[in-house]
Amino acid sequence: MVRVLVTGMSGAGKSTLLEELARRGRLTVDTDYDGWELPGAVWDEARMSELLDRHGDVVVSGTVENQGRFYGRFEHVVLLSAPVGVLVERAATRTNNPYGHSAEQRAEIRQYVVDVEPLLRRGATVELDGRLPVGELADAIEKLR
Repeated sequence: MVRVLVTGMSGAGKSTLLEELARRGRLTVDTDYDGWELPGAVWDEARMSELLDRHGDVVVSGTVENQGRFYGRFEHVVLLSAPVGVLVERAATRTNNPYGHSAEQRAEIRQYVVDVEPLLRRGATVELDGRLPVGELADAIEKLR
C-alpha cells in the first residue's frame, strides 16, 4: 500500500470504505472524527503533516478546503462519487453521522456536487463509483501502487 486520500461528497461512502480497510488491517484515518478538522472546514495542517511524515502506508479520508495542500504527499487521491440522489438518500438515513439529516444540509450536499465535486475530480488520480460493494472498493484501493 501507499499513502491514499479518499475524498468525495457526503454520503459517497468514505467512512464505510475506511471501516472495511481498517477491518483488513490497514492504517486508516477518517478526518471527520477525532479533531482532525479545525473550524472553517480545514485540516489541522501540523497534525496531518506529522501523520504523513510518520506513515508511508496510510489511507486518509476527508473533504476539506485545504486538502489540496497535501495532494503532493499522497501517491493517490481517490474521488469516491455517486449520483446526487444516492448521496442525499445515504446522508439522510445514515446513523453514524448526523450531517445530511436536515433539509438544509441535503440542499448543501446538492450544491456541493455542483460547486465542489468538479474541483475534487480535477485533483483526483482515480475515481471510483461509491455504489460498488464496499469489498470491491477496498480491493481497488489495496491494488493502488
